[in-house]
Amino acid sequence: MKKLVTLLIVAGAWASSFCGATEQSRPNILFCISDDQSWAHTGANGDPVVSTPAFDRVAAEGLRFTHSYCDAPTCGPSRSAILTGQPIWRLEEAGNIWSTLPAKFATYPDELRKAGYKIGATGKAWGPGRLEPGGRTENPAGTLYEGRTLKPSFMGIRSTDYAGNFEDFMAERDENESFCFWLGTSEPHRFYQDGAGLKTGKDLSKIVVPEVFPDNQIVRSDIADYLVEVEHFDSMVARAIDSFEKRGLLENTIVIVTSDHGMPFPRAKATLYDDGTRVPLAIRWPTGIKRVGHMVDDPVNLSDLAPTFLEAAGVSVPEMMTGRSLMGLFQSSQSVDRESAYVGFERHSGARAGGKGYPSRMIRTKDYMFIYNFEPTRWPAGSPDPAECNRLIPFGEYDSSPTKTFMIENRDKHGVADLAQLAFSKHPAEELYVIADDPHQMRNVAGAIGFEDIQSELREQLFAHLERTRDPRVVGGPVEWDYYPHYGNRANKNWKVDEKP
Repeated sequence: MKKLVTLLIVAGAWASSFCGATEQSRPNILFCISDDQSWAHTGANGDPVVSTPAFDRVAAEGLRFTHSYCDAPTCGPSRSAILTGQPIWRLEEAGNIWSTLPAKFATYPDELRKAGYKIGATGKAWGPGRLEPGGRTENPAGTLYEGRTLKPSFMGIRSTDYAGNFEDFMAERDENESFCFWLGTSEPHRFYQDGAGLKTGKDLSKIVVPEVFPDNQIVRSDIADYLVEVEHFDSMVARAIDSFEKRGLLENTIVIVTSDHGMPFPRAKATLYDDGTRVPLAIRWPTGIKRVGHMVDDPVNLSDLAPTFLEAAGVSVPEMMTGRSLMGLFQSSQSVDRESAYVGFERHSGARAGGKGYPSRMIRTKDYMFIYNFEPTRWPAGSPDPAECNRLIPFGEYDSSPTKTFMIENRDKHGVADLAQLAFSKHPAEELYVIADDPHQMRNVAGAIGFEDIQSELREQLFAHLERTRDPRVVGGPVEWDYYPHYGNRANKNWKVDEKP
């Protein structure tokens, strides 16, 4: 009996320390998210050109994740998954961009607000889309603080002073009030000022060009311009951290730095490959993380953050949240049975006639990537005919850019043709990639001799997960992503979403 009592006391102490069981000990949360940043593009993750001291500090004083993945390589769905702790195939309309997030889906900011947290956001929070059709009147990320502006250093950088808005939020906070704040920049989303990278002194010869792109000065300069906006985001994170550090709140504040999906280049954003789905993630929390300075190699999804925040605050996690809390990784150097991450994709920019998307699902382990494309007859990058695209551009899933233009204009030339084929052509129903030999997923070995067993095993694991999490494309029921309304602006006035048959 004495041993039992001792165990109960220890368990209670652990819960109070690490699960935020008391109001006094529950952590604050600063969630910092960039818009369109791939995993590789931080100093801590090895990029030799970009300067990201804020991310690097959070990683050095907390945890740096090496296999962190968004839930969808498109803004709105990825952000919906983060907020709700659920994959996009469970979120109805929210599985598409320029849609809505139905109010019936619980979000971690709402749950924390109910528990007494002060909730706020600035910049790009949930979106793009419309709140009203989903029954919401406030952005799901929190009350928006948008009062402060600044003069951007380059065109393409938003005039919002994100860190200044966070300062206003903090000034309103009661001294003992726990807070949860979403700091979301629009950077490094396109467009970029041409030559910004050179103007800031970036050495184009040191730019690391992913092998999925042609290696020339056009592409190198395009990447350098993108890195300028990554640095702008990082500077806002640094200022925000300084704001609450001066208030003596650093020790018990969870700081998260990440991105919604990968870089806005061909075969990155709006694709399931690593350049589109693998995102930077660093988490700092001195009170709760005991593995300071460690790398976490376990695959994780950003939808795992919602249950993590709630567990850390001692708030019950709604049953509908299927994400897995990261709290175990904060305490243990051992893997906690996290072998895979899962990502989905439906409709992105409206790049096909009739509002059709490119439905696909992916399982990513440390060693392999397996993708299942439900409609392989469709163009994955969008129709080559701009008349069929909402944005009136060819291959409209990809944002317009110097890199994309060069690849299209030179797609028949030696050194570009193979890369253009990878970026713009149709894909088979199944794709399998061996990560160690093919880090950018350029050589599909699905169906190849010697890979039959692993292909079958990963297919089985993926579909078992989709069945467990009730994906309508697997378990049946209404599959309506191709027919949900698109609430965005339309450059192509003739483009419209088909009605349900």
